[in-house]
Amino acid sequence: MRRFFIWSALAAVIGLVLAGGAYWAYWNYYARFQPVTVTRNQADIQRLLDEASWVSAGGGGAPLYIIGYRDSEAMARYEREEVPKLRAAGVEARTILFARPDREGLAQSTAAERATIAELWLTRDWTLFQRWTATPVRNWTAAGIPAADGNLARGAVVEAGRAFVARLSADLQEAGLSTRYPLIIWRDREGFMKACACSDSRSWVFIRDDLDAPDRLDPPVVAPGDPQGPQAFPGDGTPESLPYPTLPPLAPAEGAAPAEAAAPATPPLPRKAPEAKQDEETTFF
Repeated sequence: MRRFFIWSALAAVIGLVLAGGAYWAYWNYYARFQPVTVTRNQADIQRLLDEASWVSAGGGGAPLYIIGYRDSEAMARYEREEVPKLRAAGVEARTILFARPDREGLAQSTAAERATIAELWLTRDWTLFQRWTATPVRNWTAAGIPAADGNLARGAVVEAGRAFVARLSADLQEAGLSTRYPLIIWRDREGFMKACACSDSRSWVFIRDDLDAPDRLDPPVVAPGDPQGPQAFPGDGTPESLPYPTLPPLAPAEGAAPAEAAAPATPPLPRKAPEAKQDEETTFF
């Protein structure tokens, strides 16, 4: 009986270890990347999104909001790799940028960034957003854009963007979401609001599944003869090639005797067939 209890306790311990390991693996490799369904403060969150100044390439489909700051590598990668897939599914991606506040006395944004943020919130200029994101951060000087520092109105716009992010983060924390960027907010097919702190690319597949977006985009098919398609050149392996040109005769060099014209080749005379030998006549006496 004692041995039975020992083996039973050992089996129970092993079962608990296996169950704990399975749960940890499920959480670490799957569950922690899932988006959260927002069940509280939905009206407040939607009002904040509607009042914020987002920029978009258009499309008119179901909106998806991308919140982040300019030099976030995860956000830049998400817009580069995922936004085209979402547009293919009819989703309109709306980007909201903000300038991070100073942290422990250290500035987390530049004067050029703050000036550009204020301009985007005031004008929603998509072309400006494209030029800014296509330029390396260290090379962007915000030339031609009024400065936000020292400008009461534009400085207030920058602070409004920061206040928007702070209030949005507080509302989402009540839904159990730790704020990381890019912060993605959308509604699924049933209309439920969902949010994702999508700093890890393993979270992106859940958004594509919710919005029926493709996992990859095939290259466009180009019709034969389309000027936008690849052009074929002689010698590149195409079946058709140009005819070989007929070159003119070479002129003789100065002082050189003119070359005699080559006599036309005379066809050989037909060979006479050999005559048959006559048998010697035999005289019989």
